[in-house]
Amino acid sequence: MRLGVPRETTPGERRVAATPESVGRLVSLGFDVAIETGAGLHAGWDDETYTAAGARVADAGEVWASAIVAKVRAPTGEQVGRLGSGQTLISFLHPAGHPDLIAALAARGASAIAMDRVPRTTRAQKVDALSSTANLSGYRAVIEAVHVLQRPLGGQTTAAGRIAPCTVLVIGAGVAGLAAIGTARSLGAIVRAFDTRPAVREQIASMGAEFLEVSIEEDGTGQGGYAREMSPAFIAAEMALFAEQARAVDVIIATALIPGRRAPVLVTSEMVASMRRGSVIVDLAAEMGGNCERTVPGEAVEIAGVTIIGYTDLPSRLATQASTLYATNVVNLVEEMGGAARFAIDDENDIVRPMAVVRHGEVLAPPPLAAQPPQPAAPATAGATAGPVAAMPAQAARSSHRVSHGPPIGPPGRGSWLLLGAAGLALALVGAFAPAGFLTHLTVFVLACVVGYQVVWSVTPALHTPLMSVTNAISGIIIVGGMLQIGGGTTSAAGLLGLAAVFVAMINVAGGFLVTQRMLKMFHR
Repeated sequence: MRLGVPRETTPGERRVAATPESVGRLVSLGFDVAIETGAGLHAGWDDETYTAAGARVADAGEVWASAIVAKVRAPTGEQVGRLGSGQTLISFLHPAGHPDLIAALAARGASAIAMDRVPRTTRAQKVDALSSTANLSGYRAVIEAVHVLQRPLGGQTTAAGRIAPCTVLVIGAGVAGLAAIGTARSLGAIVRAFDTRPAVREQIASMGAEFLEVSIEEDGTGQGGYAREMSPAFIAAEMALFAEQARAVDVIIATALIPGRRAPVLVTSEMVASMRRGSVIVDLAAEMGGNCERTVPGEAVEIAGVTIIGYTDLPSRLATQASTLYATNVVNLVEEMGGAARFAIDDENDIVRPMAVVRHGEVLAPPPLAAQPPQPAAPATAGATAGPVAAMPAQAARSSHRVSHGPPIGPPGRGSWLLLGAAGLALALVGAFAPAGFLTHLTVFVLACVVGYQVVWSVTPALHTPLMSVTNAISGIIIVGGMLQIGGGTTSAAGLLGLAAVFVAMINVAGGFLVTQRMLKMFHR
């Protein structure tokens, strides 16, 4: 089975759907890979590199005649005309916004897989091209803003005076928003972020940004973890917040999108006019209409001294890395579909079926929610009341609960009673026949086990790594006890056990300090 990778023809698109590394994996899956001449030049790979990896360099006609055609951007009308019955197209399609394209693909009798319709499940992360693309877009958005901004993001103190840090507002804390927050923070900016989903509050705070809130409590978590449209009262409150922030910040990075809908307008013309001259807006939703009212998709425009960047090719400005990630997503997808030997769109596959838009000329509707893997219910908490947390989906709600350790507390079952009775009988026999010295040591041993268990497992999970240093104190006690036993000589069993205890405890001490030191280095800048 031949898999063809054509050259992208969309102006400004530099990515390619296969890399030399992914070609090797495709060949191992049984595919005959055909790459169009010059397809990878803009991403950093020439034809000879692909040939060395096991691909065949071919013309456009042979590539588009392949059983599977993998590309990045949605095909043009002329490219759709090259497809026929029995062929499968894999690319970004945005079916909700391009019904004419889907109808044209169906009329050709082809099959189509939309890389932008990946289900939001753990198992589907390996093919999640949206997340891998958004991550790079968020990073590049900050770089583009810095390129236009007439000052550094981070504050500095120089002989000529102090440079105050810039303030960056990130609207929408999805994958792109979090990447933008991390990049701006690493460059020294003061970062503020807003999102309608309460579940991302801790993620924003953990990255050193300030989470902005409105007075109205409403959960914006939609189906699959995406954002949903909010109520008019909430929208009015958030627009007032954005208007206030626009006058104070230097950079706005807008990433808000609602699946299948035009991007909501969150930055109005009045907000743009209120911003300081030299400020920058980077609109990552430009391709879907834009979050800024004055955004021009594909261009950077200056209005009243404020630069509004509406580039729709941000991932292509990091073409090598973007192609590498996307090509890996494609390989994982075709492997999930059975490889060259059993390639098919399986209705029972919870990854492939939601991504299938057309199958052999038949337009496929998104599968019902019941066909997708159910999310486990959030654990109930005593005294819970209706509110934002109660309305959160299971995945988000789980992140707001503290993790508990150990078995659930409740009345013991029959097995527990039997175990308790056996333990009591054993202790009675030991007390009746064991010497007094043994009873003393056994009592100390049991108490030490109970205390040690409580010391370790009663600590909040977030403190488990710092706890490594605390356990060194317990290990120190073991070392002292072992040394006392060694003092009596190593020829006896007690002396040998003491020597082993000292050796094992020393390993724990050294490991505890090593792990703690590495953890602390993660927070050094």
